[in-house]
Amino acid sequence: MATKEPRALTPLWLSHHFPEHYDRCVVVGTRHLCRRCLALYPLAFAVMAYSLVGPWPGGLDAWLLVLLPVPAVVEFVLEHLGVIRYQPVRQVLSTIPLAVALGRGFAIYVEDPTSRLFWGVVLVYGSVCVAASVWGARRVRPNVGSSDG
Repeated sequence: MATKEPRALTPLWLSHHFPEHYDRCVVVGTRHLCRRCLALYPLAFAVMAYSLVGPWPGGLDAWLLVLLPVPAVVEFVLEHLGVIRYQPVRQVLSTIPLAVALGRGFAIYVEDPTSRLFWGVVLVYGSVCVAASVWGARRVRPNVGSSDG
C-alpha cells in the first residue's frame, strides 16, 4: 500500500501556515511567506521609524490605533467564522491600515512600554481575533473531543 508523502513545511520564521494554507502565501525562491505578514511588517516598521523621527500628528493616535485595525479585524473574524472566503486582495487591502496603526503602536510602545492605549488595543483586538479563531475551529470540527465520535 502506497502512502502519500507529506509536503514539507517552510520553517516557522518564514511562514506560520501549514501546507493546506499555502494559498495564503507568496513563494520566494523555495520559501513560503505569509501574504499578510509580508504586507504588514515592512510597512509597520517604516511607519514606526517615521513616527519616531518625523513629524507625526500625535493627537490622532487614539483614533488611528482604534479605527485603522477595524477592516483587518472584521475581515479576519468573518473569514474565521466562515461568513466570507479567503481572498488575497481583500486581505492585503485590509492589512494596509492595520500596518499603519501597528507601526504607530510600536512607536508608542518604544516610547512608553506601559502605554494603556497600545496595550488596550492589542488586548481588545487580539482577544476578538483569538475568540473568532477558536470559535471558527470549533465550527469546522464540532465533534473534536466528544464521545460521539
